[in-house]
This record gives sequence, structure tokens and C-alpha cells, in this order.
Amino acid sequence: MINKYFQKFSDHASHQFRRLFAETAWALDPVHWISARKLTKLKDKHKGERCFIIGNGPSLNEMDLALLKNETTIGLNRIYLLFERMGFSTKYLVCVNKLVLEQWRNDFNSLPITKFISRKARDYIDFSENTIFIDTLYTGNLDFSTNISNKIHEGSTVTYVAMQIAYHLGFETVILIGVDHNFQTKGEPHKTVISDKPDANHFDPNYFGKGFKWQLPDLVTSEKAYGLAKKYFEADGRRILDATVNGKLEIFEKIDYYSLFE
Repeated sequence: MINKYFQKFSDHASHQFRRLFAETAWALDPVHWISARKLTKLKDKHKGERCFIIGNGPSLNEMDLALLKNETTIGLNRIYLLFERMGFSTKYLVCVNKLVLEQWRNDFNSLPITKFISRKARDYIDFSENTIFIDTLYTGNLDFSTNISNKIHEGSTVTYVAMQIAYHLGFETVILIGVDHNFQTKGEPHKTVISDKPDANHFDPNYFGKGFKWQLPDLVTSEKAYGLAKKYFEADGRRILDATVNGKLEIFEKIDYYSLFE
């Protein structure tokens, strides 16, 4: 019994030490300070404007995305698989999931657009002129960062991180599309699984294709995070709208996608 508790204490101490070491290393990393300066320069760059956060749901296949060509867009994770079909790339891209960044590191490193990448992937993703590393958290109390030069809570979904980035950039109106908030694959939230068939949960069957690892969604925590984002945006006279086709998310005001271009 004593050995059992000693091992538990030892594991905890080891985890704490590794975390402290990682925090110290990041604080001393020149990339941290360069990224922080970039984020400072981006503060309120798009003040008063609108943007579209593009999720990865199958509903994107039912939309005319060409309408977004002259809009400011923030894409998530492997949205680049859609660039050729859209005829343009998103202005920004956000990815914080270590599994995604590790498995498709070459894809992310080759993208010539501004990328917000979690520092958890510092070993996988090259630091370049268009790469900004952000310090994301996936544990602890849920929070909304109004200054993303500091830590950003992931809220169990990259979409929440993108909302905080949009807030930092100064957007007055954020419009969600492709945030279906609905997955055919069910199971324990955050559990890592290996896909054994074409992906039906995203816009492309190769998104998490056969043989690739991904983590099952946590829709409950995501909804809590979205509620917090809504609160912060509205308190500042801003808003988040949901133009996802047949989306299941009920947090934000719904709006017809095509009405936005009339």
C-alpha cells in the first residue's frame, strides 16, 4: 500500500516537474517573445469588421463557399483540404491539437498563410514568418482570454480558440459556418481513437482517414466555452452569429448564410 501511494506521489511530482520545466523553457524561448510581439501588433487589426470562422463539418459541402472569397476568414485544423475546391485559402488558420499537428506537420509547415499554432507543437512545426505560437491550456478552470499574448484556454474545441483570436483581432461580428456540433462517432470525450474507415464527421472523407489518430469530441465542455465567448463578445457590444447549415449548436443567434451577401 505504501509503495502504491509513493508511486502516485512520485508520478505527480514528476508531472509537476515536467510542467515546470516546459513552462520555463517556453518563457526563455526567443520564439515565445517573437510570437508575443506579433500578437501585440495584431491587436485590433480588424476592429469593427466581420469575419467568418470556418469549421470542418460536412455541412460545408452544402454551401457556396465561393461567396467568401473577399471576406476575412479564419480556418480550423485541416481546412486546407478545401482550399482547391474553394478557389482560395483562408486568411488565417488555427490549430492547437497536438495529434493533428504531429500527423500532418508537413502540410502545416508548407502553408503560406498566417497560422496560430499551439506551442505544444513547437517540436513539430517550424517557426516561420507566418507562424505564431500561442500558449494554450486544456486543463484548469475555463476562461476567455481577451489578450491572447497570455494563455488561452482551448475549451475542448479549436473553434473556441479561434473565437478568442477573433476577439483579439478586433472583429465586431463573427459568423460561424461548418460548426455542425454533431458527430456520428460516439464515445468517451477526448479519448484517442484510430479511424478504421473514411471520415463521415468532417467535410472530407480523408480528413481523419483510415489509420489516423484523432480525439473524440467533448460537446458538453464546448458548449460551456461557447457560452462564455458569447458573454464576452456581447459585453463588449460585439456578437457571434451561427450560419451553419442545419447545425445542432443552439448557443448563438442563427442567421441564413446567403442573407449575409445580399
